[in-house]
Amino acid sequence: MTSNPTCRHCGADMPLTFVDLGLSAVANSYVPMDKAGEPEPKYTLHTRVCESCWLVQVDEDVPPEKIFTGDYAYFSSFSDSWLGHMKVYADMVSKRFGLGRESFVVEIASNDGYLLKNFVAAGIPVLGIEPSGSVAAAAEKAGVPTLVEFFGEKLAKRLYDEGKRPDLICSANVLAHVPDINDFVAGVATLLTGEAVYTVEFPHLLRLIEDVQFDTIYHEHYSYLSLLAVEKVFQSKGLRVFDVEVLPTHGGSLRVYACRKEAGHAEGPGLAKVRADETTAKLDSRKGYEGFSERVQAVRTGLLEFLERAKAQGKLVAAYGAAAKGNTLLNYCAIGPDLVAFCVDKNPAKQNTLLPGSRIPVFGVEELRKRQPDFVLILPWNLKAEIITQLADLRAGGTRFVTAVPAIKVTA
Repeated sequence: MTSNPTCRHCGADMPLTFVDLGLSAVANSYVPMDKAGEPEPKYTLHTRVCESCWLVQVDEDVPPEKIFTGDYAYFSSFSDSWLGHMKVYADMVSKRFGLGRESFVVEIASNDGYLLKNFVAAGIPVLGIEPSGSVAAAAEKAGVPTLVEFFGEKLAKRLYDEGKRPDLICSANVLAHVPDINDFVAGVATLLTGEAVYTVEFPHLLRLIEDVQFDTIYHEHYSYLSLLAVEKVFQSKGLRVFDVEVLPTHGGSLRVYACRKEAGHAEGPGLAKVRADETTAKLDSRKGYEGFSERVQAVRTGLLEFLERAKAQGKLVAAYGAAAKGNTLLNYCAIGPDLVAFCVDKNPAKQNTLLPGSRIPVFGVEELRKRQPDFVLILPWNLKAEIITQLADLRAGGTRFVTAVPAIKVTA
């Protein structure tokens, strides 16, 4: 009898640890100020590698209804660079697949309408599917029809029976967020007909490993995806990957294009390139994953040494961006308000709360200008350039900017 967890895709035993980040609060569960004295639930954040299908995954599932709640605080539209990225995508995919007023686009995990509003503006009919009521309401206000439901095979069958035949199904950074990846992909396969296309973006496991992006590991991300694993999951449900793009978003992502296996889409040049890159990195063997934990520990050591030195020198350190990845970093390093005095964020839903686990208070960005910190620790390091540009006045006044991943870097 084995005590190891089993793979959420293929059911194989998983003895191989990728990295164990200990106990952590749920990353997007911000704590109201008036509940500062109350305990919050914490869950094991331990990732393993399936040596059968090579899907990397957390080994304890936090129920999705504990994460994607009615007051879920992540709104996609608060990042200007992300909005620009999705506008370019909408224009490109419309041209590539000839989408027009007779077409139909479905987005799974449509958040606040950040993407679909581009299709709406072009007169293309859309439907968003989003489980969190707070962000779905914002999408409806923006003119994006939205179903407030979790997506899976059952919902896909219902939509199919209602005559919904999308020409494009799209999702960005959702495939990693589903506990039952088989049910999700089966739903996509159910809704795809003929030459219809599914595109999905996700942070690339290869970049996570190479750049020590362990802070993108949190309970909301049930899986950490390589092309290798995604192709296996898709094939099991009758889907075929026919092209891949490498993207700079989220520290390095893939955009995968898939269709039904019998569809006529020819393979694009990106597919062979990414397959070869993953083979070179040995993602199809244990060797590709060994040693990651030690590199993660080195990041923790470097950040704590920097913060302790700043404290000893009487320097004020603040953080920018109440991002989920930042909460993983802070919780793993056991950093609290004694080392990082406060955090700021543009999103009003996160302001005047406490970060989960670390209990660092969150304010609006103007707090930085009030208190003029010596250092700003940028938690969403993938938006570093955008954030430093926004805070040019602070930089001119002597504030320096710090990122911790893949190693401490201070920008004057």
